[in-house]
Amino acid sequence: MLDSDLLWRRCAHLGRVLLPLVDQEPGRQADRHENLRTWGITTVAGERLIEVFASLAVHAVATDASMPATELDALPLRTVADAATGKRDFELLAGLPHTFTDDHDEQAVSLFRLSVYEGGHAARKLFQLSREVRHALIVLAEHTPMSCHTCGDAFRRAAAFGLPQ
Repeated sequence: MLDSDLLWRRCAHLGRVLLPLVDQEPGRQADRHENLRTWGITTVAGERLIEVFASLAVHAVATDASMPATELDALPLRTVADAATGKRDFELLAGLPHTFTDDHDEQAVSLFRLSVYEGGHAARKLFQLSREVRHALIVLAEHTPMSCHTCGDAFRRAAAFGLPQ
């Protein structure tokens, strides 16, 4: 397996565990669902876009730093949170694998890509989702009883909660 494939899979894993970890905080899920409704985004589509947005932000930071997948554990979640709102949407798509081993990931990235290139209302939704991703990462990194300062902390906490690998 190429390191780029392994890197993406680890980034996607972080995206998939982000919301279940953040939802350990009381009221977090209800607030997110209300935000999505306010923005006219269905819960299922919004949460999947949040997952892929987080995955893309982790991947962009790791790619920019030429970080191999084996070093992803040391990446601070705060840095990923900054990338979620600090990078332009199309910048998050740079350096992705050409193919994905998981069809679910490929479909989610395609939906993200479509929203980026569609512009207008779709771009506005991505902006709103970027803020939600940033907030979720900050909550996870700094405002939970068992804060996860790095990606590795989040992976270990997800394993402790029995979340799928």
